[in-house]
Amino acid sequence: MKVLILISLIALSCHAQHQHQHQHQHQHHSHPNANNIPRDEKLDHRHEDPRETSTWIPILKYNKEQSEDGSYKTEYETGNNIVHEETGFLKDFDTNPNGVLVQHGQYSYQSPDGTLVNVQYTADENGFRATGDHIPTPPAIPEEIQKGLDQIYAGIKVQQERLEQRAKSDPAFAKKLEERRVANQNGQYIGLLENQ
Repeated sequence: MKVLILISLIALSCHAQHQHQHQHQHQHHSHPNANNIPRDEKLDHRHEDPRETSTWIPILKYNKEQSEDGSYKTEYETGNNIVHEETGFLKDFDTNPNGVLVQHGQYSYQSPDGTLVNVQYTADENGFRATGDHIPTPPAIPEEIQKGLDQIYAGIKVQQERLEQRAKSDPAFAKKLEERRVANQNGQYIGLLENQ
């Protein structure tokens, strides 16, 4: 009798679980998606991309030219008025034996308020620099502050010249000066060397 009750409970549990899964699948397929289109119950949704798009934007123009010396030119234009052009080449640079990639380019697009945004940019050993009418520009440095900055720079230059002079006559100091330069290139700060 106990065995019969146990088998009945197992069968009832399996049947309830099956009904729950079937009911969940039916609810999942009958709900519309974000575009309010009912899903087809016959589709296999295991590989469906959860991201949905509403607009297909064509690529109207695409061109890429790659030269053997590493230089390139690329341009493209999309159906929603994004235009991009870029050129690049390798430039010899003292501290990098493989050279530095120099890129010049421009792109434009229409902002949500309808304004045409144009950006010109350069990326090289000095970093990335962009210009455009929409990019805020800092105010001019007041004359008094600029004079102070010029004096600070002049003092740093005089200090560097003194260190170089001392390094010419003192090989141990020259070694410390070179270690300082390497540390500074690696983002470390050793401190002043004049009194050592």
